[in-house]
Amino acid sequence: MECIILAGGLGTRLQGVIGAYPKCMAQVAGKPFLAHLFEYLNRQKCTRVILSLGYKHRIVTDWLETQDLFFELDYITEDEPLGTGGGIQAALEEAAADDVIVLNGDTMFMVDLKEQLKFHLANNAETTLALKEMHDFDRYGVVNTNAKGVITSFEEKQYQKTGLINGGVYIVSRAAFLAKKLPEKFSFEKDYLERFLNEKKFYGFKSEGYFIDIGIPADYTRAQEDFKTIFL
Repeated sequence: MECIILAGGLGTRLQGVIGAYPKCMAQVAGKPFLAHLFEYLNRQKCTRVILSLGYKHRIVTDWLETQDLFFELDYITEDEPLGTGGGIQAALEEAAADDVIVLNGDTMFMVDLKEQLKFHLANNAETTLALKEMHDFDRYGVVNTNAKGVITSFEEKQYQKTGLINGGVYIVSRAAFLAKKLPEKFSFEKDYLERFLNEKKFYGFKSEGYFIDIGIPADYTRAQEDFKTIFL
């Protein structure tokens, strides 16, 4: 199982809380958030991780040198921001697996990755998004699917009573993605998912796993308590 973690974010909304650090290195319950992601991936039997690094990448690589990991680790460094799509594209070029898991470095969505991969392969999907049901929210857009799980539309952020959101855990067919001939810098969401939606090769995998996005101070604070027990 090969995984990419997008860990180059600036953490603009968190800088008043964590200072000039990459979001993935924000301290949560006494450890960098990235350490908790590693623990999750270890429990999911991930065999290789490729980090896509950018902002203040030396902080991350210096910390990595102090860690004993249970999987192979490699990383790429963006000299300038490539966008979410560009970061994934660059990392996929270093990947070996046919279908690669992609995670956001500031989000914990505890999906059963083996089940998501099984669903992805059974549907011959190009990309499978892990979806989380949310209630009374306006921070996220909504992902709509048909009865077979094919993604039919994306809705912009607005208040929703209930809906499925993109939880930031993807399984991507490496060959299909790299065949799109996308630019070096682009948005995974806008320039890939929305642009090629009509090909009907994107699927949604619903998961009830724990979810948190530490990108805003309120959820970062909530994670401090949640993560004290989440891996016990």
